[in-house]
Amino acid sequence: MRVETRTHPGDFRTDGFVERVRPFFVDDPLAVPFDAGGSDLTLNPSFAAQMTGRRLKDAAVLVGLVDRGAETRVILTQRTEHLSAHAGQVAFPGGKIDAEDGSAIVTALREAEEEIGLDRVNVDPIGCLAPYASGSGYRIVPVIARVRPGLDYVPNPHEVADVFEVPLAFLMDGANHRVGSRVWNGRTGWFYEMPYGERYIWGVTAGILRQIWERAYGRGGEAIAEPRP
Repeated sequence: MRVETRTHPGDFRTDGFVERVRPFFVDDPLAVPFDAGGSDLTLNPSFAAQMTGRRLKDAAVLVGLVDRGAETRVILTQRTEHLSAHAGQVAFPGGKIDAEDGSAIVTALREAEEEIGLDRVNVDPIGCLAPYASGSGYRIVPVIARVRPGLDYVPNPHEVADVFEVPLAFLMDGANHRVGSRVWNGRTGWFYEMPYGERYIWGVTAGILRQIWERAYGRGGEAIAEPRP
């Protein structure tokens, strides 16, 4: 099912995007209270008991912006098929926040280095958004950052099958956002999806991108899709 939205005109280059999303940066994202509007509950209110009634694990992901001439692109990965969680799915570089990390930014930089060989000296963190809470039990902090172009990514074969980039203009166009569903353990779950060529972007990754779209471009547009029963 397609999500009917009206995307505001905007500059999809890095500077224009950052100026739009900057008002939503938070200094201490892990101190932000749980927000049902920034979570899988947006489309699945019936998940409330399992998400608000337990302690969620903290994680961070790198939303890496790469200037490629006339367009800005976003770094994404294809996870390997043998992983215990989210196997084979499209994801941002990122992972669980370790106690020694000290911040979401450090986690995002460390995980990007471990997963795709992205040396942190080539990354310029800009700011953090409030966490996105997933039905799988995580509060995920999106770390917005510039990444120097012209780099060769080196996927960690234990975690990452491939690294690729998607135009920011595609991801931030509400016309490319759809709602899909699957049945898990006899229960229907609804999620955003953004198919891009042979890449199927969905679930938490699409949810985070949708949340970013709402902040950067979607305010004042059509309401998001109504949760399905």
